[in-house]
Amino acid sequence: MGFVTRFAPSPTGPLHLGHAYSALLAHDTARAAGGRFLLRIEDTDTARCTSAFEAQVHDDLAWLGLTWETPVLRQSDNTKAYEAALTRLGEMGLLYPCSCTRGDIRRAASAPQEGAPLLCPDGLIYPGTCRHRPWEDRTNTDAVRLDMARAVDHLTDLPQYTETGRHPALRLTRAHLVEEVGDIVLARRDTKTAAYHLSVVVDDAAQAITHVIRGEDLATATPIHVLLQALLDLPIPTYHHHRLIRDEDGKRLAKRDDARAIALYRDEGATPQDIRMMVGL
Repeated sequence: MGFVTRFAPSPTGPLHLGHAYSALLAHDTARAAGGRFLLRIEDTDTARCTSAFEAQVHDDLAWLGLTWETPVLRQSDNTKAYEAALTRLGEMGLLYPCSCTRGDIRRAASAPQEGAPLLCPDGLIYPGTCRHRPWEDRTNTDAVRLDMARAVDHLTDLPQYTETGRHPALRLTRAHLVEEVGDIVLARRDTKTAAYHLSVVVDDAAQAITHVIRGEDLATATPIHVLLQALLDLPIPTYHHHRLIRDEDGKRLAKRDDARAIALYRDEGATPQDIRMMVGL
């Protein structure tokens, strides 16, 4: 199988220099390997994603000199695949519905008998309040969580993965997944759509991604994705987590950093080569 990678932005704001670095790195690496570079639009956040921002994603990437294959996979068009994955995991006895709000979780995690709240890639580790509920009890107002202990024990051997970036691969262990990651959300209660961890593994398989190139802020989420890939019998890509582009105070750039938006630099007369120099390429 050849080299296939992707850039997968959410159209919730203008692309900034951090996006430029990630997209250019993935594009250049694919071209150097004689491989394929794909674009994916992660637009399941219907409250924040807009068609205008999606159009700007295409414009900014094309201006930077990137080319990609069409049609572009849009998550809002792929909901049946996510629901099929949820159904499969539910029938395996690995999911349960959850009616807890974020406030409920904060209060449970900060209760005196619980000690100091523990954090996982998704925030506070879920205390397991709804773990007793059967999968068949799911309603339209529930989130869906993975019972991590059952998921780990479902596999004879825990999978491992290859990392070629700045971080060594994190070894999957039962203790880490159960105690330090916990029962992650696979479908959100607010929008009834697949959460990031589920959609990204389903999409990477659908696009036959062989190499995932993304920021180091997602390195700790990779064991979750590798576990889901093993549970769903999906291929496990090679992962490469790159450095983040930061501001003068050392904070990583966010969508709200409009002053570093690609479109603004472009309007001020910058060239694509200028952007490459700004991000160190």
